[in-house]
Amino acid sequence: MIALIVAHFALAACAGPLVHRLGRRAFVVLATPPAAATVWALTRWNTAASGGADTWSWQWIPDYGVAVDLRLDALSELMVLLAAGVGALVLLYCASYFTDDTPQLGRFAGNLLAFAGAMLALVLADDLITLYVFWELTTVFSYLLIGHGSEHRHSRRSALQALVVTTLGGLAMLVGFLILGHAAGTYRISAIVADPPEATLAVSVAVVLVLCGALSKSAIWPFSMWLPNAMAAPTPVSAYLHAAAMVKAGVYLVARLAPAFADVPVWKPVVLVLGGATMLLGGWRALRLNDLKLVLAYGTVSQLGFLTLLAGTGNRNAALAAVAMILGHALFKAPLFLVTGIVDHATGTRDLRRLSGVGRSLPYVAAVAVLAAASMAALPPLLGFAAKEAAFEALLHGTTAERWALAAVVAGSALTTAYTLRFAWGAFARKPGLPDTPVHGVGWAFLAPPALLAVLGLVLGPGVGWTDRLLGAYADTFPADPHPYHLALWHGLGTALLLSALAWAAGAVLFLGRTHVTRISRRIAWPTADSVFGHLLLGQERLALQVTGFIQRGSLSVYLATTLLVMLAGQLAVLVVDTPWDGAVRPRLWDNPLQGAVAALTCAAALLCLTVRRRMKAVVLAGLTGYGAALLFVVQGAPDLALTQFCVETVSMIVFVLVLRRMPVHFQETVSTWRRAARIPVALASAATVGVGLWVAAAARTAQPAGAAMVEEVADHGLKDVVATILVDLRAWDTMGESAVLAAAAIGVTSLIYLHRRSEGTMSQEELQGRTAWSLSAQHSARLPQGDDVAPERSWLAAGSTLAPEHRSIVFEVVARLLFHPILVLSVYLLFCAESLPGGGFVAGLVAGLAMITRYLAGGRFELAEAAPLQPGLFTGLGLFISTGVGLLGLVDGTVLHAFTYHGHLPVFGDYHLSTSVLFDFGVYLLVLGVVLDIVRALGAKVDRQIERAAGVLAPEGGPEAGGSPR
Repeated sequence: MIALIVAHFALAACAGPLVHRLGRRAFVVLATPPAAATVWALTRWNTAASGGADTWSWQWIPDYGVAVDLRLDALSELMVLLAAGVGALVLLYCASYFTDDTPQLGRFAGNLLAFAGAMLALVLADDLITLYVFWELTTVFSYLLIGHGSEHRHSRRSALQALVVTTLGGLAMLVGFLILGHAAGTYRISAIVADPPEATLAVSVAVVLVLCGALSKSAIWPFSMWLPNAMAAPTPVSAYLHAAAMVKAGVYLVARLAPAFADVPVWKPVVLVLGGATMLLGGWRALRLNDLKLVLAYGTVSQLGFLTLLAGTGNRNAALAAVAMILGHALFKAPLFLVTGIVDHATGTRDLRRLSGVGRSLPYVAAVAVLAAASMAALPPLLGFAAKEAAFEALLHGTTAERWALAAVVAGSALTTAYTLRFAWGAFARKPGLPDTPVHGVGWAFLAPPALLAVLGLVLGPGVGWTDRLLGAYADTFPADPHPYHLALWHGLGTALLLSALAWAAGAVLFLGRTHVTRISRRIAWPTADSVFGHLLLGQERLALQVTGFIQRGSLSVYLATTLLVMLAGQLAVLVVDTPWDGAVRPRLWDNPLQGAVAALTCAAALLCLTVRRRMKAVVLAGLTGYGAALLFVVQGAPDLALTQFCVETVSMIVFVLVLRRMPVHFQETVSTWRRAARIPVALASAATVGVGLWVAAAARTAQPAGAAMVEEVADHGLKDVVATILVDLRAWDTMGESAVLAAAAIGVTSLIYLHRRSEGTMSQEELQGRTAWSLSAQHSARLPQGDDVAPERSWLAAGSTLAPEHRSIVFEVVARLLFHPILVLSVYLLFCAESLPGGGFVAGLVAGLAMITRYLAGGRFELAEAAPLQPGLFTGLGLFISTGVGLLGLVDGTVLHAFTYHGHLPVFGDYHLSTSVLFDFGVYLLVLGVVLDIVRALGAKVDRQIERAAGVLAPEGGPEAGGSPR
């Protein structure tokens, strides 16, 4: 099973080169995976028909019970034959439908085959989460296929409409799946169906949510708006997705879950009412349309309502009729769409008002269409007749609600007969006063796929009994019926046959009075899908503008106050309602008095931030709160956390200072007195609420802390530093993800800064030529403009002479030169000692970044370029690459990073052991260093240039500027 699914996606990835080499003949090659899946399903027919099942399972995340489960039973067997069999024929049809010069044909072919693979996996999935994943994949691929002609606005709009409707339904369905899985204690579909959870309120809500997803996928009213507009897709897409595959997914889900949840009180009202309404509304709309594809599209909506009604009825005979009708619908609707494509190809139009005499010109095409249309109208001896008879019989002997549903089905069948006659007459009949439409010939390869499907509908009419074992195996999952129905073409004269005759007669009358019916239909027509969708989007846009205008006031303090007040209200509501402090451990104010003293000083610094008006003072006080937290870590005995906090706070303060150089000394926001007075209580209340919440969370612990187990785990590896080992070993994937986020954030910020710089009206020659300090090599540095002659002859820094004398500090230059290398050595020491002593790649990278910042502060941006001649992006990318590579290496034997450890002896250093976790830490080291360099380059160099331009000091043409000061 899994090999067939993978084969679909693997060959879909190769569709582009195949189409480039073979042209449209590549579709023949691409048809092999669905053809193989069809053959494989046929070989499993007897097993499925006997009530057995083939299963496959892969434990994806065993500790959390997450698995990929596949299962082929009777219902899956039928759906695989439809999804794979019709898919293979549609791909063969594409080889004749398209031409070699069709734009983006390779992309279309890949998307179509990938959709077939996703649909195959969907109907085989035996896990709710697995089913949801492939459910959404079909949504994505259908979006790409519907919007294939993206140069047309209608195609883009239709694709977006289908995506929005089915995705919203899918999200609701996911919530329902989670509730069902929690209630049942398993996400295994076969286990849930075999032992459904009790019908509680939560389960009823879950059922409604799941039905939302199923009904939106199968275009059931009120979600039916998207399907007719999806006809903007090429005809092969309409034949496959909207007749045999995607729209059947919702019906399949209803049929799959009906044995377990049909007795839930909310199930039948939703399914019977909406299914019957959809059948009537879709059929009525089809009577007044002139595009052949739209006639079939609304006919499909009508038939999907019928299928949903049958599948959700919840009794054995209706279930048998439902699966028979699912098979019959695929065998008549897919060839009708394909024939429509042939007519469009041969005549250049699908407008039935312009088509005349096509049946005489294309007799074989007309014969195939009439054969499929007769099955859609449920005429004997075709499969559609046998399935419709089974449906009438099942509903006729059902409950009162089912008999009312039968009335809707008979009326819908009359509409089906009417629009079937309208289609056949419009496409192939000779119309009075209209000359015969010119056509060109149709090759046998073009006609073969729809002809094969239509002939199957004819053969399976008399031979419907051959399918009775397979379809009956699914129907037998429902409670036994005292009078079980068996599929056969002829059950004798009876009420069901009388109802069929009534539907044929009523449909014929509607067709004969088509002029009056069309006029009446247009008078009482409901809004079109485009109108509904457009008004919904317009209303949403207007609402968004109103909300945005009300909330986005342009004041950062207002945004922060709003966030804090929402948090405050939510936390207070939980604390008041739940009273979580009941039974909590009585808190201790401190473990030793020193903690209280540090905390008091930290709080004092934080409170002082509320009153200051100078920006620099506010930064210093905010930094003191961070240093106070680091001191608390020191007192508590967490040197790793303290070291990291000190470094982060130092780098943050430096970055603040770099930015504040170009900002006013005082805060200039005009704030009214009452607003300023309101800030303090909001801030204090928020802080108090967060503090109480943290205390409650810590004091309410009932389980044993995980720290002891982690210490033991680390000790087993001969290590001492628990924190560093957790970060780079036990939680290496988390660390890698956080590192990727850090890199993305830094790249985003610096990119915005340089984008703004490029958009400025006035730029220096250096900027116009694309040269920065980083592009200068050591040879260029020797030619940098020198400072005043009174500058000292000895240059302690490589680029120190680029600064004007009044901006130089010889003491700072000497100190920076003396401390630079020791700080770098310290960073390397912190990197390699992390397994047994405080340190690690993150803090080591920050320390190395501080060394680079020291060089920048002492000598300017050119000095920074000399200290780290490589681009910061290289450090960031290389670090992320190393971390990711080592993380993937740990998957070799399914463990974490200590899968590879090396021991040895060095003459000077003695014994050592080196694990791959150190290499992972080295990647983090490079990444953090690159991020720090990138931020300093972006913020520091940017502000330097602004200062130089403000001072009017520009470099000679072709050279860098002189005189800027980073301090």
